[in-house]
Amino acid sequence: MTRKLLGPFNRVEGDLEVEVEITDDVVSKAWVNSPLYRGFEQILQGKPPLDALTYTPRICGICSVSQSIACANAIADAQGITLDTKPVNGQLVTNLILACENLADHLTHFYLFFMPDFAREAYQGKSWHAEIAERFRAQTGTATISMLKARAEFMHITGILAGKWPHSLSLQPGGTTTSASSANKVELLAILMSFRQFLESQLFADQLENISTLENDDALKRWMELHPQSDFAQFLQVADDLKLDQLGQIPANLMSYGAYDFQHKALFPQGIWTSGAMHSLQTDLIKEDISHSWMLSQNGPKHPFQGNTQPDPEQADGYSWCKAPRYDKGVLEVGALARQTIAEHPLALDLVKNHQSNVRNRVITRLLELARILPEMESWVRQINPEQTFCHTLPIPDEAEGQGLVEAARGSLGHWVRIRNGRILNYQIIAPTTWNFSPRDKDNIPGALEQALLGTPIDEGDEGGEGGKDSIAIQHIVRSFDPCMVCTVH
Repeated sequence: MTRKLLGPFNRVEGDLEVEVEITDDVVSKAWVNSPLYRGFEQILQGKPPLDALTYTPRICGICSVSQSIACANAIADAQGITLDTKPVNGQLVTNLILACENLADHLTHFYLFFMPDFAREAYQGKSWHAEIAERFRAQTGTATISMLKARAEFMHITGILAGKWPHSLSLQPGGTTTSASSANKVELLAILMSFRQFLESQLFADQLENISTLENDDALKRWMELHPQSDFAQFLQVADDLKLDQLGQIPANLMSYGAYDFQHKALFPQGIWTSGAMHSLQTDLIKEDISHSWMLSQNGPKHPFQGNTQPDPEQADGYSWCKAPRYDKGVLEVGALARQTIAEHPLALDLVKNHQSNVRNRVITRLLELARILPEMESWVRQINPEQTFCHTLPIPDEAEGQGLVEAARGSLGHWVRIRNGRILNYQIIAPTTWNFSPRDKDNIPGALEQALLGTPIDEGDEGGEGGKDSIAIQHIVRSFDPCMVCTVH
């Protein structure tokens, strides 16, 4: 039995360390560490509530829109603003801005973070290596130039509707401060058409609607055989050869806060999926455990409204700045696999039924979302009415509390705010990577990634290829969750 400390990981937003215990050439225990403390929750204490709209987007430069919307939703909840009082245009534009960021994130993850690992020299003996390396090698692969061009043009949507990206101030509790004219609608539809062309010519080599209607894994495999030139099919071929459906496998215990609300109906509904069944979401069951975090001890796990974030680097049992969020004392995974399973998409349900959660399924469902959401964005643009209002305002009570829930690309993001005497008394944030990369809790139960690493084969002499210090298999598992470590800790 030996131990290895792996990290820092490249192509990860922020700092990440993973310590593994190796027994008989497989990982027998794992400890995931978020080594950078940030302190946003302390920064916000005592500030006017609306100031949070300026601070919280700066938690992250990748998912700043998600942070903005979660903050705006928390303040709206405290104000009593509901979908009944939020303008239709505000709902549509908010969905468009969020979808733009999330889809750009999915694209970046696939082309720049995940696929380059298969171009490593360690895979030179594979029949597919030369083609994958030419297409996906970091920085120099042929996919990079075309993807970055398509992504940059697609992000103009956020520029038109939010003024800039990241860290826009246009997203407000009652809608958006940036309106869209008839000319803007034409421009937006042109951008969406161009992005659709990229997806349908390179990523899928097929119409998006054909991807969205895939019903099960067998249908996906038949589709792969008919579209071998597509980037998606190339991933599926590699995944089958490397048995990525058996890598990073854990039970599918999943959560989604619901995504893209419009007139009381979410494109992807909220819910909990455990033991192969759907359950309603009850946010009062969310609590944060800090027994293995470098945090000042408190009397048991706390709901975010009652929790606090006080650093204590001397905490005896701590090994991470990340807290351990739990739902009804259980470990949950969040992300695209959770959203699509809880939305009961047939392909996701079949993948979860046959293989549970694993590296292959996490990547497939992220790409599935690209195919499902873009047509919805086209519909949302067409429904904007430039003659109607985009934002509604209400005063902020001196005493109130509110929660703001949103689905970022990586999964469920929640903000909780308590207001006293017109100022922020307490502000707590639980990010998607906080759920997925949590440390152990008071019952010594590992978080999702710590569980996913168990059983991973690792050669103690393996240097990970290209001078790396960590097993490539471990990198595949880590990247399948697409960690954002700067969001994880505050």
